[in-house]
Parts: sequence; C-alpha cells; structure tokens
Amino acid sequence: MKFAFPSFSSAAAQKAVTSLDQRSKMMAYDQPLVWVVVLLMLFGMVMVYSASISLPDSPKYARYDNAHFVTRQAMFISVSLIAGLLAFRVRMETWQKLAPYLFVATLILLVLVLVPGVGKGVNGARRWLSFKVFNLQPSELMKLFVVLYAADYTVRKQQVMHKLTKGFMPMTLAIGFVGLLLLLEPDLGAFGVIVCIAMGILFLGGINGIWFGGIGATLVGIFSMVILLSPWRRERIFAYLNPWEEENALGKAYQLSHSLIAFGRGELFGVGLGGSVEKLHYLPEAHTDFLLAVIGEELGFVGVFVVIALFYWIIKRSFEIGRQAIAMDLTFAGLVAKGIGIWIGVQAFINMGVNLGLLPTKGLTLPLMSYGGSGVLINCIGLAILLRIDYENRVLMRGGRI
Repeated sequence: MKFAFPSFSSAAAQKAVTSLDQRSKMMAYDQPLVWVVVLLMLFGMVMVYSASISLPDSPKYARYDNAHFVTRQAMFISVSLIAGLLAFRVRMETWQKLAPYLFVATLILLVLVLVPGVGKGVNGARRWLSFKVFNLQPSELMKLFVVLYAADYTVRKQQVMHKLTKGFMPMTLAIGFVGLLLLLEPDLGAFGVIVCIAMGILFLGGINGIWFGGIGATLVGIFSMVILLSPWRRERIFAYLNPWEEENALGKAYQLSHSLIAFGRGELFGVGLGGSVEKLHYLPEAHTDFLLAVIGEELGFVGVFVVIALFYWIIKRSFEIGRQAIAMDLTFAGLVAKGIGIWIGVQAFINMGVNLGLLPTKGLTLPLMSYGGSGVLINCIGLAILLRIDYENRVLMRGGRI
C-alpha cells in the first residue's frame, strides 16, 4: 500500500514558510520612526542654540550665558527620552484604564494655574506651574491626555455615539470646560489643538455626521465670537491680514513681518548655519514660537522642506499604525495612534502657518524642536505610546501575546 505525503515544495507550503520567515525577521519596533523623532529633536537643539546664542546681549537675559538655553534643552531632551522609555513599557490596556483619571487630574492642574500665587504668569498669560527646577504647562499635558480620554470615551460609548444626550453631549461638555479654562489663561492656540484632537477622534470613531457638522459650526461661531469680543485679538487678526502697513509692522504684526523677512533672506539654501540676522533681537521668541523662521533664514527652503518632510513621515506612520491596530480589533490603540498623528500634525501646521504668515500669530511651539521642557517631554511620551502601539501590533502579527 502506498501513502501519499504532502509535498513541501508546493506553492502553499512555500508561502507559509516565507510568511513565517518574514514574521521572524520583523523588527520589534519601528526603527525609522525612532530615528526621525531623534533627528528632529537633535536638529531642534542645534537650531535652539543658534537662535538663542545672542539673547544674553539683551537686558532681559543678561544673567544667562550663551549656552544657557541649549544646555537646558539638552537636559529636557535627556529627561524626555527617559520618560519616553518608561511610557513605552506601559501596556495600552493600562493606558486605557488610566485615561479618565489622567484627564481629570489635568483638569485640576488647569484650575490650579488660574489660582493667584500658584500659577506663574509670563507676558500677560498665566499658563505654568512652577516647580523651581522647571515650569510645567498643564495645557501640554492635556493635549496628550485628551487623546487617551477621547479614544477611551469613543470605545466605551460606541453603541450610543449617534445619540445626542448619551453619546455626544458628555464629551462636548468636557471639552467645553477645558476650553473655558484655557481661554481664562488665555491660551486660544492650545484650545484649538485640543478641539481638533477631540473632534478628529470622534469623527474617526464614527460619530453621527449631523452632530459632527453641528458642533463644527458651533465651534467656528465660538472662535469667531471670542475674536470679535476681544479687542487685542481682533487687532492681531487685522494686522495679520496686512502685516506690511507701517502701523502693523511696528505693532501687532512685528513678529510676523520679521519672520517673513527671515524667510525672504534665506531664499533656497539659506545664509548659513549661525548667520541669521533676524535672531539678533529683531525677531522675538526666535528660539520658541518662531524657530522655523530661523531655520528658513539660515538653511533656506531646503531646510524648511526637510522639517516638513520629517513631520509628514511621523503623521503618515501614526495613521498607518492606527489603521493596522484597528484591523486587529485594537480600537482604542488605533484611535490613540491616529489621535497622536492629529495632535502632532495640527500643532506643527499651526506653528508653520504662523511663521509663514498663513495663519494669525499664536503662541504654539514647533513639536519636538522648539525650546521648552513641557512640550518636548509630552511629545516624547506621546510618541513613545505610538511606538508601544506599533510594538503590540508586531507582537500580535507574530502570533505572540502582549
């Protein structure tokens, strides 16, 4: 009697072996994404040094040395990388359980910022809590934790998201309360980013189209009223529309006009690293909000294009990782990944738009690059969570357990 054994040279067997081999060779994490993030932070540190090296010549920063800001930025990056490594070790299941508590805790911090004697004010805005060693900006924390909270809320309320009272209204009230606290600081820019994050996640989570359109129109109306009822915001908008008018160029549009001059001087390849003239006390906040203008002046269109391309890579990978997680029924993780992409993308877009004169001037930093401890720290933690989602995706694709 003859027995027929299956042929291991068959196409099906070869395909199975190839698939197994590919899974075994799959990296445990997204190495290109890690390198892009590190490259942006190191590039930002170099540009912070270039943009801030002349600041000690002014009376305001006379007690600092030339390397003060770059030294602190290097310290911020070091601490942020350590925090990112710790955040990466936390499972997404744990982040989902903690999401509501982190959101409420950050709300409390936003309230504390407004308490006289507790919150720290700078340039007329009260946005920081001072811990002597560093200043914490709760609005930066809220950008990350609203991603987690909105994703968790969408998953929990999936069955009633189409209903006004049970699905839509509670989230609207929560974000509205956050907005009220941020407008009292005031920090309209952070409120805009947080609203975009929450709305984006709700949209991706399947919110009723009518409610989504309604809240969108309502928010446009609210932002318009805030601007119309605030004389100094209204003046800034009009100045943005015509920055070259003499009164505007020397007043409300002073930063914008000098930012545009910086880009104009940079042309294609820039005037050379360290060669910026605008950073020599002409362009205020060159090392924070207007870092891109210094990049444009010193490295030209090529330098700005590289920065935009790197941010595009991060956003693209965020949505790819999120789509992959949702395909494996990891809905919370998928929404968080896409929410992080929305957060980084919207904030980078607003900062670049302000620098280039496409949007009215707002106090938003360039993620991962601008000087500031809170921003870099929260950006690193957010991207570490993104890498964790990708890691869990890869483990499951190998057939393992998280």
